[in-house]
Amino acid sequence: MLREFAEKLKQEFNGYNSKMLGKDMMAGLTVAAVALPLALAFGVSSGADAAAGLITAIIAGLVMSILAGGYYQISGPTGAMAAILTSLVASYGLNGVFLATLMAGILLLLAGILRLGKLTSFIPTPVITGFTSGIAVIIALGQVDNFFGTTSEGTTAVAKLLSYGRLGFHPNMTAVCIGVFVILFMIFFPKKWNSVVPASLVSIIIATAVSIWGKLDVAVVGEIPQTLFPENSLHLSALRFPMMVKLIMPAFSIAILGMIESLLCGASAGQMTGKRLDSNQELIAQGVGNILLPFFGGIPATAAIARTSVAIRSGAKTRLTGVFHAVGLLISMFLLAPVMSKIPLAALAGVLMVTAWRMNEWDAIFYMFSRKFKGAMLEFAATMFATIFFDLTTAILVGVVIGLIFLVLRLSNIEINYERVDMGRLKVTDETLCHRYNNAMVAYITGPMIFANTQSITNIAEHIKNCDTLLLSMRGVSNIDISCAQALRNLITSLRDENGIDIAICGLPACSMEMMRRTELDKYLGEENFYWSVERALLTNRPMPSCRES
Repeated sequence: MLREFAEKLKQEFNGYNSKMLGKDMMAGLTVAAVALPLALAFGVSSGADAAAGLITAIIAGLVMSILAGGYYQISGPTGAMAAILTSLVASYGLNGVFLATLMAGILLLLAGILRLGKLTSFIPTPVITGFTSGIAVIIALGQVDNFFGTTSEGTTAVAKLLSYGRLGFHPNMTAVCIGVFVILFMIFFPKKWNSVVPASLVSIIIATAVSIWGKLDVAVVGEIPQTLFPENSLHLSALRFPMMVKLIMPAFSIAILGMIESLLCGASAGQMTGKRLDSNQELIAQGVGNILLPFFGGIPATAAIARTSVAIRSGAKTRLTGVFHAVGLLISMFLLAPVMSKIPLAALAGVLMVTAWRMNEWDAIFYMFSRKFKGAMLEFAATMFATIFFDLTTAILVGVVIGLIFLVLRLSNIEINYERVDMGRLKVTDETLCHRYNNAMVAYITGPMIFANTQSITNIAEHIKNCDTLLLSMRGVSNIDISCAQALRNLITSLRDENGIDIAICGLPACSMEMMRRTELDKYLGEENFYWSVERALLTNRPMPSCRES
């Protein structure tokens, strides 16, 4: 893998010059402008602080960009990751988050080394859309306190929302006005200007300036340490086995989300650039980055489609774009920390509210609901609600299980059509062949022969009455499992050995033929009774089998 990565780096930087360096630098600074407000917002929304989000973006930009599976990948804190961290912070504190991040990083690194980058392709699209929408709801609910300037209690976004019934709901109208202003500003900000300077950054600058000038009574971000080594970070003394056992499932959730987000981001960016993502190398980058982040006080990071797409549109040429983006954020930390500490939390909440809305894959949602794909709709809804009320791991399991159930139901609808043989259609004039296949039938089987379809195979015997030859056309059989192989063997026993009906199998694909060999059905039926096509079988004058009554 190291040799492959070195070869890709060599190709990436082949012919690199000052002009390309300038494009990488400008693209990196553009991405930094987009990432700055998001890093602060996601840091706050995770339950940590703005500094943690900023440090995460810097370290992820430096480490993950260098090791990434595609030059265009830009990593940092994301809304999806922040959403699942709030309950983790409430239950285990920041040390729990740091330790879970370390464990998730190790899992991601192992996944990359073991070349498990294709695992995400087994998750149905409605499931991914569902948990994305669920996370968007969690992000929005998690910002109610900051947006309205209120205080709630609870370890989850739903619990906090319900606590208002007991604590009362008394919004700070100044905070509400700031949040509404940011939302409206981001919605109506001209798109052509947004390509030059992000609306989120402009709205936060205006809101912060007004807050400072008017000395508004609203909650602010608070002190941002001007260091990459804050006191609140992971220390080796915190690596305790009992705590690690408790954090296995949260770490697994973080790793799964990191894998899904990063690889989906890479797949989308790969289509934009025409350069395919090396998924296993990307998992290694995500693993190494998340292993290092806790020691700098950072939260989990993944590749982010918003920042990645900005990098591509800004003319990024190599992975140095991600490095320059991190350097830009680092400079901002040292130069602008006093100002950033005064950013109203309501302004960041407004940014996150818009981000949550835009996270939803509205085109995909409208498509599945407008065309009434019931299976997809159920997978989407179940995953979304499981994400909101339980956790990511449970949500994905629920969605995948529902998807598998619908898959089995669809596969169980195997199609078998029957047709009497008409030798005249083949323009056969040989009277011997015409007489031989005068009472022959063809059963055209389409679909995988799996355990759910054994009864359909057994029922073939009921559809071939007054028949002395049966040709099973199985060109449309993509797969045969052990259950259907046994059902087919029983059918052959009943028809051929007990009733003397001639049986031949035609057009069997290679993978299904392999199952025939493994179950020794080829020997049981006789290899001479397998033909490439029905036509070829009908042009062969084979002897009838003898009837062996049991």
